[in-house]
Amino acid sequence: MNQLHSVLIVDDDIEIRSLLERYLRGNQLSARTAADAGQMDRMMARDSFDCLVLDLMMPGEDGLAICRRLRAKGNDIPIIMLTAKGTDIDRIIGLEMGADDYLAKPFNPRELLARISAVLRRRPKVTTGVPEADGQIAIGGFTLHLNTRKLTRHDTEHRLTTGEFAMLHALALRPGRPLSREQLLDLTKGGDVAVMDRSVDIQIFRLRQLIEDDPTKPELIQTVRGHGYVYVPRLDDEPS
Repeated sequence: MNQLHSVLIVDDDIEIRSLLERYLRGNQLSARTAADAGQMDRMMARDSFDCLVLDLMMPGEDGLAICRRLRAKGNDIPIIMLTAKGTDIDRIIGLEMGADDYLAKPFNPRELLARISAVLRRRPKVTTGVPEADGQIAIGGFTLHLNTRKLTRHDTEHRLTTGEFAMLHALALRPGRPLSREQLLDLTKGGDVAVMDRSVDIQIFRLRQLIEDDPTKPELIQTVRGHGYVYVPRLDDEPS
């Protein structure tokens, strides 16, 4: 990573906080730590962070509750969940709450660094000045703004998480082309780390809830049985 990105680590274990802070700082990241949700809120009110590494199991407000609260407020900071639990259901719940990635303890700090690098690369850079002609994509009456990662319709803004933007962008750039879960994982995660196929299904579910007229009968993001998903644009798609 060429730019010095700022990461906030929230974990009640002081040894883990200290270890990760030293490791990330030694790998060209600005790393700071918080012991609980209250300290995290105070730090985020004062300073801006590019990524949040969030422990799931903490006293008081746990990681899932924090993630849900931040997303409900429209905060789209990339979130990587850490937990001692390793079952699929815990991963799925974390992703459903809006987390961008998930890492089970114990883990190698190098793997966490790779995941942070991946979510930061997927996060689009905000640019100033006149947007390029290809800075927008029309999707079923919505407009996907590539520079700001926003989705709008009729002057209403719908904020997307990093994962949601990456998934919708990958599909929209390949209209009519069926993409397997493996291809979508590679396009959205950069092929750096192992991510569950199930995370693709969760992202697709959330996108359908947002852009489909009837999410139970999707027309824009259709399932290709035994393969994956395909984006089928409408003929009259126009940005709004």
